[in-house]
Amino acid sequence: MAIWVALMVPAFLLAANLGDVEKNDSSAWLPSNAEATRVLDQSKKFQPAETLPAIVIYDRPEGVTSADMAKAEADAEAFQGIEKVVGPPQGPSKSQDGKAILTVVQVDDGSEGWNGAHTVVGELTTIGQQSAHGLGFHVTGPAGYASDSITAFSGGGALGMITALVVVVILLFTYRSPLLPLLPLLTAGGALVTAEAVIYLLAKNAGLVVNTQTSLILTVLVFGAATDYALLLISRYREELRRHEDRHEAMAEALYRSSPAIIASAATVAVSLLVLLLATLNSTKGLGPACAIGIVVGLLAMLTLMPALLVICGRWIFWPVKPSYGSVGTAKDSIWTRIGTAISRRPRIVWVATSLVLGVMAIGMTGLKADGIPSKGQFTNEPQAVVGEEIQSRHFPAGSGDPIYVVGKAASAEQVVTALSGVPGIADVAAPVVKDGDVFVLGTLEDAPGSKAAMRTVEQARAAVHKVEGADARVGGSTAIALDTQQSAARDAKVIIPVVLIVVFLILALLLRAIVAPLLLMATVVLSLGASLGVSALVFNHVFDFAGADANFPLLVFVFLVALGIDYNIFLVSRVREEAQLHGTRQGARAGLSATGGVITSAGLVLAGTFAALGSLPLVFAAQLGFTVAFGVLLDTMIVRSVLVTALTADVDRWMWWPSKLFTHHDDPQLPAGTPESAVLKAGRRVPSRIGP
Repeated sequence: MAIWVALMVPAFLLAANLGDVEKNDSSAWLPSNAEATRVLDQSKKFQPAETLPAIVIYDRPEGVTSADMAKAEADAEAFQGIEKVVGPPQGPSKSQDGKAILTVVQVDDGSEGWNGAHTVVGELTTIGQQSAHGLGFHVTGPAGYASDSITAFSGGGALGMITALVVVVILLFTYRSPLLPLLPLLTAGGALVTAEAVIYLLAKNAGLVVNTQTSLILTVLVFGAATDYALLLISRYREELRRHEDRHEAMAEALYRSSPAIIASAATVAVSLLVLLLATLNSTKGLGPACAIGIVVGLLAMLTLMPALLVICGRWIFWPVKPSYGSVGTAKDSIWTRIGTAISRRPRIVWVATSLVLGVMAIGMTGLKADGIPSKGQFTNEPQAVVGEEIQSRHFPAGSGDPIYVVGKAASAEQVVTALSGVPGIADVAAPVVKDGDVFVLGTLEDAPGSKAAMRTVEQARAAVHKVEGADARVGGSTAIALDTQQSAARDAKVIIPVVLIVVFLILALLLRAIVAPLLLMATVVLSLGASLGVSALVFNHVFDFAGADANFPLLVFVFLVALGIDYNIFLVSRVREEAQLHGTRQGARAGLSATGGVITSAGLVLAGTFAALGSLPLVFAAQLGFTVAFGVLLDTMIVRSVLVTALTADVDRWMWWPSKLFTHHDDPQLPAGTPESAVLKAGRRVPSRIGP
């Protein structure tokens, strides 16, 4: 414990600086070879580098007055005095219907990213709302959305508190002890701070890309996974306290019995997350190692700090029901014993019926609209930027102030302008700017930037300018960035999903020393994933009416649910395999479920609760990820693991372990459940080392 306390001092100092190395601008997430990224580099000679347009909208329903126009002009002058405002504003310009005024302000996005935009938007709002006299004022565009995103992400501190509260409530319900939940909470908190410190050092010195989204996911993952490991350790430790008078011996035995399964499950999750390094999106590539670090640090904390705290505190930490030496534990798993007995009577009917129900649930996955979320659909509420965009689209071309960029060779300037002008969805094309042998052309979109219609326009624009021979023309801008992000996410899913499945299969094969069992377990997890996505799609489309899902959403859900789903199966099947060596597979399946049912269900509730806490943020992506992972974890622990896997194991019987020795020697006479170890040894049977809860 002293070592961990000493480690916490520098860890707190480093973790506090994690926000300083976050990269929250969209372009930083893209791969360097994406077309929009290359346009950003090429266009630096034509416009201020690393800027975000802030679109300032004034509106008066009965029509703007000359005094309103004078205020907008005065505001434009005042805007130039704001630090991080680059160049003179464009405008103000009055709409054709005379009811709105638009001014475009370029905001420096280089040093502080979205945080700098948030500061500037606040100052723009302060100036614009002075002496308004009934004139509406809103800031929208990329800078406006960046500012509102920072406001939404600022709920990360509250998210940590909500997550901790969820963990405490579930642990109180599980252990009925007011003191015991404090130890897993303290240990998980220490693990999170340590992980953030390590991630900060890697982001600052090794080029690891992290953003606010990474920090939020890391918080819920570390709290959830680390508490799961604590549940398994505490469950075994409490058993051993009844068998050993010395609590140090009890902890040593508990660690010896439970750590193999805990380490195997943590390794499965960590390795699965590291596969995200194959992604082309920098945001996804950075999320993988960051979360893997969180899992590994959480594992180390639960296998070192947690045992130390438990031993130091002694038996009284379990008050009011202290496990005394020689006492007998209550049969809290009786419900799982009854479920296992019921399943064993008709295992084939049970697993076939369960699979059919899950398959029907998975049909809803066809309605999942994971092709990106339009800008104004990113929030669960209506912040300033959303309201401003709606007003802008009523009075100006929706793409005003946030154009697409085309960069090409100067010799082909006229052909590029002609090609771009002929693209449907382009409202206006500005005069080309030629410099140092290159040409720079701006095109105004008819549709809202980032919308599906705008992305189709970008695709058509790229097809048109790419056909201009010798122009070497490329299309960029915020909508092009969104399009490239979507395409990169689709590519990442095609590459990463098969690799994760292969990696998880190999880990299971090594752990269980079999081939059939890993294949069946993988099939159940994939079926559970499909059912979770199917139900989620129905909820998103018909209950919450979300505009869509992030392009990266299916991949992240897949990685979390497959890794965590296998996590719980490891705990169950490891115990089933041990029991099968003594009593046969059919009886082992029932005994394994009875032994692990309670603790794994509690672990699933903790993890589901922590991910559900993401719904406290006013972001559609966070709400969708939190709901789907929480629902998937509950589905996996309550139905897939307890019913489907148990029934499959009982029905497949000894073939579950093919081609291991357990399969070939399965015909040995089975011993009844509860046979003492002395009788097992006398019968010439090996007593397996206990793995799992």
